Amino acid sequence: MVHSDWGDWLPRAIEDADPDGVAIWYLGCNGFALKADDGTTLFVDPYLGTGDPPRTVRMIPVPFDPEDVGPVDAVLATHEHSDHVHGESTAPLLADSDASFYAPDDSLAVAREAGWDDRWDLDTDQYVEVEDGDTFELGSLTVNVEPANDPDATHPVAYVFEHDAGTFVHGGDARPGAFESVGETYDIDVGALAFGSAGMIQDKQTREPKYTKWYNDENEIIEAATELQLETLVPTHWDMWKGLNADPAVLHHHARSFEYPEQVNVIEIGDRFDL
Repeated sequence: MVHSDWGDWLPRAIEDADPDGVAIWYLGCNGFALKADDGTTLFVDPYLGTGDPPRTVRMIPVPFDPEDVGPVDAVLATHEHSDHVHGESTAPLLADSDASFYAPDDSLAVAREAGWDDRWDLDTDQYVEVEDGDTFELGSLTVNVEPANDPDATHPVAYVFEHDAGTFVHGGDARPGAFESVGETYDIDVGALAFGSAGMIQDKQTREPKYTKWYNDENEIIEAATELQLETLVPTHWDMWKGLNADPAVLHHHARSFEYPEQVNVIEIGDRFDL
């Protein structure tokens, strides 16, 4: 069961918004909500869990209860990790809306093995498998599935969302190494990339402290942004886990001498920006 720290103000803000192009809200961790000018509403990697204390400890509010969310057309996942494919966060969105869940094969396997179908009475037709090179339409948004280099995931993907108002890339937790072709193919206005420090986190099996690095450091995220030829970089995930937090303000210094990204936009959970 998910219990929000903020009540329902964020779901109401999304539901009531009437953007001229595409409005995008940061949900913390690596979650985003997108709403286009035709009302199409998507959620990407929503996570409302608290982690696995004391191994992983959530450091930011739970911004909404999934049952409070208004109309949803689709939910997308970038990879199979629990803070990207989480039943209590995602399945109620699907059950209440009949929206489709777009995800790579290993992410769908996690949902099926966790019994989403039975626990939330989902229709198996709501699961839509995606792979690199796929393109599909969701209302006025064109969604392109692109490769991603995430050494900690088994089948990660990135999503490129195209709209008349602009192009937004959600890179999941990917690091540099697979984005050059994406940057050459698309004219990208905004890209979201995971950023964080390394830390000593308990091993999942032994519970002994272990050196852990899950996200881009200061140099890697600028390298990935350069591959994508980003106009604006939005760092994510830096706010989430105790021991892996980082200060995104330093990225202004790291980006200064590079052509890309042209700017760094540091946003906090609940913030909105528009294409």
